[in-house]
Amino acid sequence: MRVVAWNIRAGGGRRVGAIGRQLARWHADVVGLSEFRITPPGRALMTALAATGLRYQVTTAERGRPGSNALLVAARWPLRRARLQGGPCEPGRWVVVEVAAPLPFVLGVMHVPNRAGGRKYPFLDAVLTCARRWRLRPALLIGDTNSGRRGIDEEVPAFNAREEGWIDALAGCGWLDAFRHLRADARAYTWYSPNGRNGFRIDQAFVDAPLLTRLKDAAYVWGGATRRRRRDLLSDHAALLIDIAEL
Repeated sequence: MRVVAWNIRAGGGRRVGAIGRQLARWHADVVGLSEFRITPPGRALMTALAATGLRYQVTTAERGRPGSNALLVAARWPLRRARLQGGPCEPGRWVVVEVAAPLPFVLGVMHVPNRAGGRKYPFLDAVLTCARRWRLRPALLIGDTNSGRRGIDEEVPAFNAREEGWIDALAGCGWLDAFRHLRADARAYTWYSPNGRNGFRIDQAFVDAPLLTRLKDAAYVWGGATRRRRRDLLSDHAALLIDIAEL
């Protein structure tokens, strides 16, 4: 089973057709998309995903605010929205669903705000509160966290002790960074700053203990990238592909 987390940048726009085809080429079974928008391109993407078998869908998008960034979860199996106490107070950026896959699991998808406006740390604290109280297992938390570990997840200094401490605190209550668990000190960057062109790993998956035993791989892939085509052709973020053994 393959779970894909991907920030598709500003709703996808004219890129949605290529984004849908890329997800099909990756043989995604479940996807969690950040910066999804319920615009005409967004609806076209939902239709395209359904045509490839990802017909069960949940979105946090509000039809009254079609241009606002939200989340979309699409899967081959039925989804049921779960509501957990103490979650972030930003419903467009946080959603938890139960996935009725052959190996049933719970998926939390997030898009953490950046530091501007003071919303980031309350959001991180709320996710951590949920993680500590979590009783629905096995489970996976994925998304664009705008956070990372100092030194190893950045080309130039950007992350701070609080953001790194959040990742450590998740590990302390049983949620391990899937990429780091499998690749230890390997470097990979999922977003590059538009000005300095410096890389940062700000997209992650955190796996709980019951699911960790079935974790096969966690890899970052740039959609549509080839030697002749730039890495940010489809999005300014790399996608995170999580492979889980069902048996």
